[in-house]
Amino acid sequence: MAERPTTSWREGIAREAEQLAAGTLDPGCACMADLYPEGLLTATDAVLDSFDGEVAGLEGAEDAQVFAVVERVVLALNAVDDVHGGYETDEREALCAYIDEALGDHGVDVAALAARHGLGRYELTDKWRDW
Repeated sequence: MAERPTTSWREGIAREAEQLAAGTLDPGCACMADLYPEGLLTATDAVLDSFDGEVAGLEGAEDAQVFAVVERVVLALNAVDDVHGGYETDEREALCAYIDEALGDHGVDVAALAARHGLGRYELTDKWRDW
């Protein structure tokens, strides 16, 4: 099952907090809480909750249905990024990988879907993605 990027982001914040409390991390080197403020995490999780609900019903779906779900999640993530500005290269890659893996976990052959539409395997989100 695909692991949400927000899970690893929260783990990184907790790890830094432990290191700060133990005195093993210089406060000037701590950055996770600044990179991933709670508002960004909560908003991202809300979008992924909705996506997870939709993707659960996609097994055997027509391509247009799958692309509609991908479009909705990407546009919603665009809105989160517009407010919080938190998706950089690493975050983009993690979110795209999550979308890809979640689709695959629910029976969508992502490589075949992409090929049928002249896309590379990792280009499903490109049409709508601003982040």
